[in-house]
Amino acid sequence: MGWLTRAVGWGVVIYAVMYLVWSGLVIYGLSLGLLSLAIRIITLALITTIAARSLRRADWKDILPFSISWAIVAAILDAVFLVPFSGWELYASWSVWVGYALVAIVPLLTSLFSRRRGAPTNPRLS
Repeated sequence: MGWLTRAVGWGVVIYAVMYLVWSGLVIYGLSLGLLSLAIRIITLALITTIAARSLRRADWKDILPFSISWAIVAAILDAVFLVPFSGWELYASWSVWVGYALVAIVPLLTSLFSRRRGAPTNPRLS
């Protein structure tokens, strides 16, 4: 897959999964409160971690351009799908910007928890 395919493709996947989760929470009357927030943050962390690991890059600097592009894709898709219903005031909400920031930042954390390819886990045993 090319750079653009991974940048836009994963951005669309992340947005679609989050949109489905949000829709499910609204349908079942669970869109407000701490449970809703926890479910959305956990979902976001899982899907962005999967996306970042799919890049097969161990350094946060290599993941950063992708994660920023995913946040930009989310902002554009919000403009396409949500602004017609809620208006441009959507972007005045700090929680929307926190969401974009999490999309950009959480994937970078995967580099902290991933083992470098080819590096021994314990140098004494090598």
